[in-house]
Amino acid sequence: MSNMQSAEAGLRSIPALLARNAAQFGNRAAYREKEFGIWQSWTWAETSRQIRDIALGFLVLGLKPGEHVAIIGRNRPMHYWSMVAAQMCGAVPVPLYQDAVADEMAYVLGNCGARFVVCGDQEQVDKVLEVGDRAPAVQHLIYTDRRGMRKYDHSRMNALADIQTEGRAAEQRLGAELDARIAGLGYDDTCVMLYTSGTTGKPKGVVLSNRNIIETSKNSAGFDRLTEAEEVLAYLPMAWVGDFIFSVGQAYSAGFTVNCPEGAQTMMTDLREIGPSYFFAPPRVFEGQLTSVMIRMEDAGRIKRGLFRHFMDLARRVGPSILEGRSVGPLDRLRYGLGNLLIYGPLKNTLGYSRIRVGYTAGEAIGPEIFSFYRSLGINLKQLYGQTEASVFITQQPDGAVRPDTVGVPSPGVELKIAESGEVFYRGPGTFVEYFGNPDSTASTKDPEGWVATGDAGFFEEQTGQLRIIDRAKDVGKMADGRMFAPKYVENKLKFYPNILEAVVFGAGREFCTAFINIDLTAVGNWAERNNIAYASYQELAGHPQVYAMIRDHVSQVNASVAEDPMLSGCQISRFLVLHKELDPDDGEMTRTRKVRRGVIADKYADLIAALYDGSQNVFTETEVTYEDGRKGRIKATLRIEDAQVAPPALHVKPRGIAA
Repeated sequence: MSNMQSAEAGLRSIPALLARNAAQFGNRAAYREKEFGIWQSWTWAETSRQIRDIALGFLVLGLKPGEHVAIIGRNRPMHYWSMVAAQMCGAVPVPLYQDAVADEMAYVLGNCGARFVVCGDQEQVDKVLEVGDRAPAVQHLIYTDRRGMRKYDHSRMNALADIQTEGRAAEQRLGAELDARIAGLGYDDTCVMLYTSGTTGKPKGVVLSNRNIIETSKNSAGFDRLTEAEEVLAYLPMAWVGDFIFSVGQAYSAGFTVNCPEGAQTMMTDLREIGPSYFFAPPRVFEGQLTSVMIRMEDAGRIKRGLFRHFMDLARRVGPSILEGRSVGPLDRLRYGLGNLLIYGPLKNTLGYSRIRVGYTAGEAIGPEIFSFYRSLGINLKQLYGQTEASVFITQQPDGAVRPDTVGVPSPGVELKIAESGEVFYRGPGTFVEYFGNPDSTASTKDPEGWVATGDAGFFEEQTGQLRIIDRAKDVGKMADGRMFAPKYVENKLKFYPNILEAVVFGAGREFCTAFINIDLTAVGNWAERNNIAYASYQELAGHPQVYAMIRDHVSQVNASVAEDPMLSGCQISRFLVLHKELDPDDGEMTRTRKVRRGVIADKYADLIAALYDGSQNVFTETEVTYEDGRKGRIKATLRIEDAQVAPPALHVKPRGIAA
């Protein structure tokens, strides 16, 4: 075995990768954080020292191997360091969503039995204190930001900086103990525990081992040739598996730089300043940016608006071919170059995408039109298909074979199969160990041979062999006449329009499909101002006749597009209504990652669904809502129901991998 192979064989934990990076890339930036408008930077060598001091501080407080350490806060180096420090001690980091309400937080803290909780600021400390009786195991509260904390009872509370100071002082006393714990970390020991979003019930703790994270990180980084020179922006929830694999797994495996923005409000500015080379965003981020671009173009002068439309038409036609190196006529290539000078380049710079070498989207399916828009600009945006239980990566799209309607080929080391029912199954190095304390759910999800049921329906395309995901398997059904019903397919097409923020489609077992629509208040509000339409609230704007006419036009256009798909043409929307409120995670209607909870919506709005199908033109409803301070209230509204134009359906074709 070579020295390199021998060294690689010893890299069986994140702390081991940290030690390698400190030795090999010691002077390269490992982390940057923007605070008070200024970027601060830490090299890998400095990062290693910072993390070790935190780990020693944890030992001073008595952190034991196997215990869980909860981390609640925004993306900050100190929070990532706390996770790795916990791993050094043989403990298990458990990041939580910082916008979780107290009940959600209480469940996770109680379920994992965390004795240590690292909180970002006073708000998170208050939440933990509020649920104290439901999380009795919590003994040590540690906070990063000192603001507002001076008058709290510090008998079991410490600032993270003070923990570091204590740890630094304890090096001589506890250093050998910490080194022994680091050396004892095995490949099959737990690396992290991440909770599922809980679309169908209580979240489950997904236990991922060092093997899961490191093997997946190495394989996926190799697939896209990621190196220590990459720059990423860490801005997505730390509790989400995607952030952990990009900002910890791949970052430590490849040795690249993780940049933490100052906050959600400055994220777009910080994105432009960093100019990441490797970037990930869920569809809602790309949808939001496209909405912002379209609003700005509507406000632009006639000449600028005309140039934008002209060159974007060209980009949609030839941009993807140029990006993938396919043959394009010299005149079109010349015109595209001019478009890049006038439109595409400045637009990419405004978005912060000028330096992107590899971009990914996942979490929810992205509308093909939205996906194609970004690729037409020359941005190498690709889709991956993944789950928490897979350590993210199940499929990836290889360069030169990127399609808007597929999710690519199996990631390195991953096997795929399609069941007779059409459900997708996988197994690979990232396959999770278990659901924490839940052997029944583990057994029902992962069989003895390691095959995991994804819960998604899909098929392999005949010509390309790439996987196409239709929808959640439980959501895929049949219309009354036997045609396939797949709501997400239609919802994604609707959300391509900047005026539509969210859509929920119904129709399983029915004669026709119907939909709830949420308008995008920013986009529609901007449109209302341009057209001198006054409104006093979201509810009033959502019910305006001209807004309904605009949405009806969007639905009709989507129906025409859906009609072209032989397999799913039965999913056209016959009737719709515009909801009087936005679907909200605080109201239980969506998960924290903004996935629709269809069961909750079906129960909560049963009266509206009934009205969509009984021929009513209007329906009165009363809905409970949760305000920002946690108080409950009720809003009343009379909603209008509209008919939409339905296009003649195409003939049904059965694809490979879907049962009749």
